[in-house]
Amino acid sequence: MNETAGDPTAPVTYASAGVDIEAGDRAVELMKEWVRKAQRPESLGGLGGFAGLFDASALKRYERPLLASATDGVGTKVAIAQRMDVHDTIGRDLVAMVVDDLVVCGAEPLFMTDYICVGKVHPERVSAIVKGIAEGCVLAGCALVGGETAEHPGLLGPDEYDVAGAGTGVVEADRLLGADRIRSGDVVINMASSGLHSNGYSLVRKVFLERAGWSLDREVPDFGRTLGEELLEPTRIYSLDCLALTRTTEVHAFSHVTGGGLAANLARVIPDGLHATVDRATWTPAPVFRATAELGAMERPEIEKALNMGVGMIAIVPGASADAALETLADRGVEAWVAGEITERGERAEAVTLVGDHPA
Repeated sequence: MNETAGDPTAPVTYASAGVDIEAGDRAVELMKEWVRKAQRPESLGGLGGFAGLFDASALKRYERPLLASATDGVGTKVAIAQRMDVHDTIGRDLVAMVVDDLVVCGAEPLFMTDYICVGKVHPERVSAIVKGIAEGCVLAGCALVGGETAEHPGLLGPDEYDVAGAGTGVVEADRLLGADRIRSGDVVINMASSGLHSNGYSLVRKVFLERAGWSLDREVPDFGRTLGEELLEPTRIYSLDCLALTRTTEVHAFSHVTGGGLAANLARVIPDGLHATVDRATWTPAPVFRATAELGAMERPEIEKALNMGVGMIAIVPGASADAALETLADRGVEAWVAGEITERGERAEAVTLVGDHPA
């Protein structure tokens, strides 16, 4: 209860304004265990400092180190976590959205920081979010060196929050990946997504929760679990898989399939004069994609620009390297397949064309 509500002359305190410093301190204590697990040898200091520290002398082994930086959030997927009261997976989504952007240029993710904004600090909930972030950092091979939890009463409801993160990576200058390496004759290798990942949730929530009226605890036989469990499936973290690929075979470029879908994100790394053709017949999207299209009465172009359609990361490699690339990914448990090729663009106006139909 607001301690000044019944007495307009009572002194105003930070707590009466909605900010609980003691709860914030409790959250920090709870999260320390998880942050300790998400470290690298180069990490210095501990939780509670004003800045995270990372020993840059580790970069001396590089001839010309290029630092890469990325920042992102997880969008309205947090609304699903809040409604389900499940908060220990959304952090993995956050890490994935940042580190998988970093690795596109060939950069090894080094460290991350996070920002958690809440309407009211629930220490156990904040700790669960950080637990997910720490677990994601372990999966990505990077350190969690710092973060901030901010309480914003009046801006967010007591059970509302949002998360964001920023990461830094490093790549040797002469190993930088990108459009300038791509050549005609290269092949497009798709890597399977774990599901919807962290894009398109405004659309997905509208289709399932508003239009279809499904509840999050609805058992969906095609999904093999509840709707909520399907929607909360964490985004796959590909960074170590991609780095392994660069060590075992020649890679020209990666593309992280996020907002905008496969074609738009792949087009970001296709240089002028070249064209990528991707054949839908080479894979079958998971049932959640088909259900979204059917319940939303969506045309193919609309859903393909909103969702990843079963592909979370793309590698472009020389044709002669395709078998070795697929073998490396298979050894790491990543479902992957050759889905297309790079050719001269000719008179085509677009950089990417999707052809064929997904198998029934």
